[in-house]
Amino acid sequence: MVILKRPQRPTSSSVEDAFIAGAPDGGISTESIPETYNKGIPKGHKRQISLTIAPELLQRVDEIAKRTGQARAGIINMAIYRALEGDVFK
Repeated sequence: MVILKRPQRPTSSSVEDAFIAGAPDGGISTESIPETYNKGIPKGHKRQISLTIAPELLQRVDEIAKRTGQARAGIINMAIYRALEGDVFK
């Protein structure tokens, strides 16, 4: 079988764009972060860091990630975001 034409990728809709923008890190303003803040390794508009975590806690994170279909990093990002935006550290 020969593919003569490359399939067209669907363009994102405004619903998809709104969903992505509604993510905790989708609308984070970088205005308050100095441009010289360069901790971690640049990965797009984010920074990669190293994290040490207890095996039991990592297992719980992985279980939640599997159950929700999210990536481990997404679960950890959401937990940090909610802790910082909530009343955990106030």
